[in-house]
Amino acid sequence: MKIHEYQAKAILAQYGVPVPRGEVAYTVEEAEAAAKKIGGSVVVKAQIHAGGRGKGGGVKVAENSDEAAALAKQILGMTLVTHQTGPEGRVVQRVLIEETLPIERELYLGIVLDRAQGKNVFMASAEGGMEIEEVAARNPERILKEPLEPGMGLMGFQARKLAFGIGIPAASVNAAAAAMAALARATEAADASLAEINPFILTKDGKVYALDAKINLDDNALYRHKDLLELRDRNEEDPLEVEASRFGLNYIKLDGSIACMVNGAGLAMATMDIVKYAGGSPANFLDVGGGANAEQIRNAFRILLSDASVKAVFINIFGGILRCDTLATGVVSAARELNIHIPVVIRMEGTNVEKGREILRESGLNFTVADGMKDGAEKVVALAGGAK
Repeated sequence: MKIHEYQAKAILAQYGVPVPRGEVAYTVEEAEAAAKKIGGSVVVKAQIHAGGRGKGGGVKVAENSDEAAALAKQILGMTLVTHQTGPEGRVVQRVLIEETLPIERELYLGIVLDRAQGKNVFMASAEGGMEIEEVAARNPERILKEPLEPGMGLMGFQARKLAFGIGIPAASVNAAAAAMAALARATEAADASLAEINPFILTKDGKVYALDAKINLDDNALYRHKDLLELRDRNEEDPLEVEASRFGLNYIKLDGSIACMVNGAGLAMATMDIVKYAGGSPANFLDVGGGANAEQIRNAFRILLSDASVKAVFINIFGGILRCDTLATGVVSAARELNIHIPVVIRMEGTNVEKGREILRESGLNFTVADGMKDGAEKVVALAGGAK
C-alpha cells in the first residue's frame, strides 16, 4: 500500500528522523493558514502517489502566505502528469505546506528487500535528488549498500560507514548516522516493503533532514497495523483495483487488450508471459486465489469486462483447491448476467475438469476451450485481433 509524502514523514518523525515543519492542506484557506503558522517562505507540494512532481509543476516555492494561497489555488484540483502517473495523470486533492531550508547538499537514503540475500538492504548515495534507477544504471558504484540483519537494524558502525562514504562532513556524521538508524527502525516497525528519503539533505548549518519521503507498506502485514491501514487513499488507486480488493481478488490493471483470469500468482505471471510470447498484450494481472468460489469468479469476470480496452478474455485455471466445476459455474453465471460479446478462451486442468468442461458445453455460450497454455494463448491472441 502506498501512502503520501506527508504521511511517510509523520511515520519517520515518530522514530526520530528529522523532517521539515509542515502541514497538509485540502483547501486554499487551509494552505494560507498553514503558511502563516510556519512563517517565512514555504514550499507548496502536491500530494499524489507518484514521483516527479516537481518536474510536472506540482512543487512551488512561495515567499509568503499570500503566494502560498495563490499557488495552492493553482495546484489543488490540477491534473498532475509525471513519468510515474502515465499520460492520464492524477488529480491533486491535497498539498503539503512546508518550511524551506538552506540546502547545502542533496543525498539519497533507501531501504529495500534484497531477494538474493533474503534481507533488507540499506542504500545510500551522494547523488540525491535523482531517480535511484538512473544512478544505478549510470554510476552503480556510487550506491553504497549495507545489509540489515533481521531484528538488529542498522548498526552504528554501518551508519557511520555510509555517512562518511557519501561525503557527510565529520561534524554532521553523528546526526546523519542517527537519522539513518531511525529510518531503519521505522521501516521495520511499519513492515514497509520500501522506504526512501530522496533527497536527504545537509543544510548550510550542518543539520540533516528528510526533505522528501516515500514509504510503501506491505499489504500482507496490514492486519497488525490498523492505524496505518487508515492512511489508505483510495482516490489514488485504480477504481478497478479498489473494486477487486472488496472481493479478496488480487488485481492489477495493465495496458494491454487481453484480460487474464488465473488462480495462483506464479501461474498468473506465466500466463502473462505466454500471452506476450504469442504476440498479445495482457490487460491485467488477476489471481482469483486457490479458494475462490463461484461468486468471486463472477465478480472477477465483471471487473475484467469493466475495462474498455479488453478485446478478449483468457481464463487459465489449474483446479486444485479451486475445482474446475466451480470455475465453470461462476464463468457461465457471469457470462449470462453480463451478456458478454467478446471472445472467451478457457484452459482448465485438474479437479473435476471433465465436469467443468461439461458445464461449459451445456451452457450454450460460445466459449473456446483450449488444449493447453500455448494453445490458449495463441487462440486468445488471434480472437483479440492478432499479434501486435
